[in-house]
Amino acid sequence: MGDDHGLGPDGELLAGKYLERQGLTVLIRGYRCRQGELDLVCQDRDDMVIVEVRARSEGSWVDAATSVDARKQARIIRATRHLLMTHPQWATRPFRFDVVALTHLDGDVEIDWIQNAFSI
Repeated sequence: MGDDHGLGPDGELLAGKYLERQGLTVLIRGYRCRQGELDLVCQDRDDMVIVEVRARSEGSWVDAATSVDARKQARIIRATRHLLMTHPQWATRPFRFDVVALTHLDGDVEIDWIQNAFSI
């Protein structure tokens, strides 16, 4: 996870809890393979949702959502392909790529959930 203020794994936990309150089910946290890492793998009704969690401090040069550049997207897509090969029960489901951007603001964290942030 991109993190410049120390949220680390707590940011992924915070994002997961937020998404669960929105009705999603977190299936996997921190999926890792040679192709890359997926912060959260969720289910939203029938859809699989691959979630990239990004954290930034207020005033960072690049906001959390913008920091998911083409190179990072390619790594996420490769890791998703690996996930679907290792979990064939999910391979036929529709899926999307979301970003949860966490911005640290004076002791608080603002959460911005961007659905369909990018596609293949």
